[in-house]
Amino acid sequence: DSWIVPGGGVEPEEEPSVTATREVLEEAGVIGKLGRSLGVFENIEHKHRTEVYVMIVTEELEEWEDSRTMGRKRQWFTINEALEKLALHKPVQRHYLQQLLRSKLT
Repeated sequence: DSWIVPGGGVEPEEEPSVTATREVLEEAGVIGKLGRSLGVFENIEHKHRTEVYVMIVTEELEEWEDSRTMGRKRQWFTINEALEKLALHKPVQRHYLQQLLRSKLT
């Protein structure tokens, strides 16, 4: 019942775009091509910086690392549905999608 946008920490010497591709594969079991960056979001209080990308998914794996080790599931939502789900559990990630909507309007 708790949905997230895949993401995680950058390994030493790893480019953020490589991290994004790796984390999406590990957490959601998808492969794709990164599109544009939606921006870098900083949380000074938690000393945390996140770069968010759009991804065009080209392949969905039937099994992936987190599905085997954690029982994680994948589900696709419209942007409006995702905004509702993230508002309950991950309001910061909700902000990323709001940025996507704003960028589509300009």
